[in-house]
Amino acid sequence: MVNNLEFGAFWDGDNLDKESNTKNSSGIDDSPDNKGINDPEFGAYGTEDNSDRKSNTEDSSVNKGVNNPKTHTAPNKKGNRKALRVRKSSHENTATKENFFFFQETLFPGTKVNLPRLLQKSPIATFLPQQIAESLAPMSNDDLPEILKNLSLKAGSKGAVYVEVAVKNCARDEMKGEAKYCAASLESFVDSGVSVMGKDIRLVWHELAEGTKNPMFTIGQGIRGMGENNIVCHKMKYPYAVYLCHSIEKTKVYKVPLVSNDGTKANAMAACHKDTSAWSPNHVAFKILKVKPGTVPICHFLDRDTLVWIPN
Repeated sequence: MVNNLEFGAFWDGDNLDKESNTKNSSGIDDSPDNKGINDPEFGAYGTEDNSDRKSNTEDSSVNKGVNNPKTHTAPNKKGNRKALRVRKSSHENTATKENFFFFQETLFPGTKVNLPRLLQKSPIATFLPQQIAESLAPMSNDDLPEILKNLSLKAGSKGAVYVEVAVKNCARDEMKGEAKYCAASLESFVDSGVSVMGKDIRLVWHELAEGTKNPMFTIGQGIRGMGENNIVCHKMKYPYAVYLCHSIEKTKVYKVPLVSNDGTKANAMAACHKDTSAWSPNHVAFKILKVKPGTVPICHFLDRDTLVWIPN
């Protein structure tokens, strides 16, 4: 059923990025091997050793991931102050060079940001009917061979790699302070959100005028904090719509007004994490901002297809 054109026509994983250039417009490798950049929130999404990519199981000692306290780096206040001084002296009222991760101190009107990701549309994908979604193999590492078979994807192909990344993300253990679920049907997407936050919730997302082409924006007046009670839902690269949703303690979501150089207005969603002590030290955000886990709040803009549940 999943191979029906109703689904498959929306996503051709084996034809994605046929050309060898897999870097995004910021110059960062956005290939499946660099899974961390594909999900901005946690290193757990992209820090597993790629040498075991073709394995269907994970060693328990490796699977401790960011929850293993031995992998955490203790806060380094001296290093933190140094990082902030560098940013203050060099950012020139602009977000980080990669224009995605940034310090909370730069989230104010007048900051210039380059957000090519905000303009990038992903292939169209629709939710499965609930009955079909529930009849498929669960998104677990052990069931990956069956999942690939059902999707008619050859192991090792580009489409299979994207599916494997999504499955591993959905199957991984929750981090400390995180509640997580994956949804492949509209019913599960809504019901799971309600189970975490209650019925009185609504969805918010990026607001961007159709046809916007210039990724250069200036943050405008009226930044709105939407509180720390939220669920951020990331659209996964998958043949049909699959969202990985999670609620993280000490994470605040903002709606950020933007004005492009040509006068086009937009509202972008951003998240600021006050506590990153449980993140993997190898997370790309630490490399970009040159700080260590738990030393300073880290913010990032959300990808275009991200949806956020917030209270009414």
